[in-house]
Amino acid sequence: MHRRGSDRQSAQAGRVFGRAVIAALARFVIAVCVVLGISVPASAEDIFFFRIGTGSTGGTYFPVGGIIASAISKPPGSRECEAGGSCGVPGLIAVAQSTEGSVANILGIADGTLESGFSQADITYWAYKGEGIFKDRGPITGLRTIANLFPESVHIVVRRNAGIHSVADLRGKRVSIDREGSGTRVDALLILKAYGLTLKDIEAVSVASGDAADMLREGTLDAFIMVVGTPGKAVADLAEDSLIDLVPVTGPPAERLMQTYPFFSRDRIRAGTYFNVAETETVSVGAQWLVSARMPESLIYGITRALWHPNTRRLLDSGHPKGKQITLASALDGLVVPLHPGARRYYLEAGLDIPDLPDPPGGSN
Repeated sequence: MHRRGSDRQSAQAGRVFGRAVIAALARFVIAVCVVLGISVPASAEDIFFFRIGTGSTGGTYFPVGGIIASAISKPPGSRECEAGGSCGVPGLIAVAQSTEGSVANILGIADGTLESGFSQADITYWAYKGEGIFKDRGPITGLRTIANLFPESVHIVVRRNAGIHSVADLRGKRVSIDREGSGTRVDALLILKAYGLTLKDIEAVSVASGDAADMLREGTLDAFIMVVGTPGKAVADLAEDSLIDLVPVTGPPAERLMQTYPFFSRDRIRAGTYFNVAETETVSVGAQWLVSARMPESLIYGITRALWHPNTRRLLDSGHPKGKQITLASALDGLVVPLHPGARRYYLEAGLDIPDLPDPPGGSN
């Protein structure tokens, strides 16, 4: 009871803090508008701040989130879309917020400290069903989907010449499995288990991918596991200095992993993705953009429309290598929770076939 009470107090504190930050931002935007001579909205309520929970700054979620936030935003005074200005939602100011990753984003949506966030499909599935790492908490039924974005490849990054050529070779090595609350950590534990390893078999380190890359560069880490859309910046930076190799996730253990957890699929990191790193067989999960079911239908409809506007296409294609894989054609692939009504309305108007998904299970949030 004490723990649940503490959780409620923490969530309430987070909501109060979030509202205070949003109010401060609204006052700041209005003040800037006045100074610059831009027409000011009738009230601060005409400005809506929309947080997108992403991940660490060394991964793919954060830069992609920044591109999408820019595309869907249309602050007061923006030029009209037809005049080469913003094609986002009028009055919307979206912000990509660095977080600890999928689990933290889902919990932020559930407790109201985030309006939306990116998450791996596997983590989303467990949260919505109240299974796996969410078993003690129960189903988080207030999750809805805006879009499937891109595949995320499992990277097992190892220090070159460290004698690590397979997952089994990680035994006894100093390995980062990412932070508590990240989707990478969950998948890392599943992969280790598939190959017969536990945390007792490695010297586990719990740091973000950027910090793990720094430690590997310094020689204080032998390997780190990262689930990220290719190319991951932290991996690319190390590869440029010829410091790393990638370990494959393949063979019978990988086949058993995919049979047990169908949200994993076969994948390969092609040669040339990272400098001087050979093609590597691995597995991947889908990255999906989630939102709170509490968000207004009209708002999410506008956000979804802005996401798939031709101007956004240009931003995605030029802004990040993974952006080219974010397409309307794959927007509904592999969904594990229902679409938000606003997103559903857009996709119906666009002529897409809406997948059948189960109703929310019993539970809260």
